[in-house]
Amino acid sequence: MIGRLNSYAAQARLTAAQNSPNNLGMAKPETVRRIKSYSAESGYVYQYQFQDAHPAQQGNARGNEYVYYVSADRKKMFPVRIFVGQDAIKKWGEATGRALTGTEEYAAAKMRLFQAFDEGAELSATGPALVVDESNLNALLQRLDL
Repeated sequence: MIGRLNSYAAQARLTAAQNSPNNLGMAKPETVRRIKSYSAESGYVYQYQFQDAHPAQQGNARGNEYVYYVSADRKKMFPVRIFVGQDAIKKWGEATGRALTGTEEYAAAKMRLFQAFDEGAELSATGPALVVDESNLNALLQRLDL
């Protein structure tokens, strides 16, 4: 019985290897993104969703850019970019004796977005990227008890 099962498994592997997928050109499904709300100290209620994170460079500084889509009026969404500088991350790690995880870096970027909401900053698609650097990283991480 076991020999027969092994034979069927081997045959199935061979058959699967010979046949190409029937949906090779099919597009991958879109990622479902959750829209969240944030009630800012400014009185506005913003809606936002995380879109993307990728390596970036701002001037001579290297880091990661986090992109959120934001709406202040529930009609139009626009991208807000947050640049997290690697120099700040490295210095924080040296000062604390441990590296900042990717999740913690993402959280720092999100706290910077919330800070902009709370300050009532004029956010727009063409505006400059918000920045997480040595001047504000510690304060942002303190909001997270790090």
